[in-house]
Amino acid sequence: MRQYELMMILSPDVEERNLNATIEKLLAVVPAEGGSVENIDIWGRRRMAYEIAKKAEGIYAVINFTATPATTKELERQLGLNESILRIKVLRVDA
Repeated sequence: MRQYELMMILSPDVEERNLNATIEKLLAVVPAEGGSVENIDIWGRRRMAYEIAKKAEGIYAVINFTATPATTKELERQLGLNESILRIKVLRVDA
């Protein structure tokens, strides 16, 4: 198991009051494969430096989780298929 940090930019069309539940549903693959989600830090709606998919704003979230490399690849694949996610970046936290 390794520690990772996921930076996610969601579409501004996602309802902010259901944001925690939406993010937990997106990350369901991590606990399903034996990993754990330690922290979900929602930064909120922010203006982006350039437009992505014709949107000038996005909802930023940073998630810290522990998982295997295979689980992380599957998470990236599933998040890439979701239309409400504009960008993701997964970084391995140095131990």
